[in-house]
Amino acid sequence: MQYRSVFRAGLFAGQSVVVTGGGSGIGRCTAHELAALGAKVALVGRKPEKLETVQREIAAAGGSATIHPCDIREEDQVFATVEAVLAEHGRIDGLVNNAGGQFPAPLRDISLKGWDAVVRTNLTGGFLMARECYRHWMEKHGGAIVNMSADMWGGMPGMAHSGAARAGMVNFTESAACEWAASGVRVNAVAPGWIASSGFETYPPEVQEWAKTLKRKIPLQRFGTESEAAAAIVFLLSEAASFITGTTIRIDGGVLNARPTWPLVPHKRSKAYNGFPLYAPPKFMVDE
Repeated sequence: MQYRSVFRAGLFAGQSVVVTGGGSGIGRCTAHELAALGAKVALVGRKPEKLETVQREIAAAGGSATIHPCDIREEDQVFATVEAVLAEHGRIDGLVNNAGGQFPAPLRDISLKGWDAVVRTNLTGGFLMARECYRHWMEKHGGAIVNMSADMWGGMPGMAHSGAARAGMVNFTESAACEWAASGVRVNAVAPGWIASSGFETYPPEVQEWAKTLKRKIPLQRFGTESEAAAAIVFLLSEAASFITGTTIRIDGGVLNARPTWPLVPHKRSKAYNGFPLYAPPKFMVDE
């Protein structure tokens, strides 16, 4: 069940990479790919049982991972987690700020508690993880950080709390790339569009039904895979991206380029890449 990566074997040998939200979805997939390329992965997330499952999967595939239960929204927990990773790994070469979450709701119905929960998860938690990895290790030794944004250009009606946080993460990425460059730290972001990941299964049935129609709005006329998102993350962490910092890579099938003046032609010419043998698309998308 070895991950079939497009990158060369041993690319991250001897390196340690932290992956938040490593218990499911894009985080799980990215952790598998990094481990298959030789990295020792630190899996961070709120649910220990999910982290333990991924740890066992990685071990069965011949890789190495440690688990670190943590609510990234809590500063004291983040501080302790980064210290624990360093105690076990001895170094932190990369950080994948993948953890996030949101719920669909119109702006008028979002409570302050709901707004704060999403912003703290999708923006504040990423800042805390990046800051502590920088303070504890990267400031003196360098490193690479990849933050998670989303397809939020032009707004995210129906999930404005997430859109605001994701847009903030892009600006944080650009600011940190400048401030931390003198320490040899690169900071970039990825912005996935509609990826056929497990996150879709957390939404109610009516949202899932609506989601089935989304691929018709994408020039490539399909959903993305977890592997396609992970590959962009891995590239930005790698030495091949040594002169790339402060940028955000869109992984969206060109959805931002679709225009009402140009009708999209249905087609099946775009072939998906999937290097993850344990990947399974959301059940409601299987026939799409």
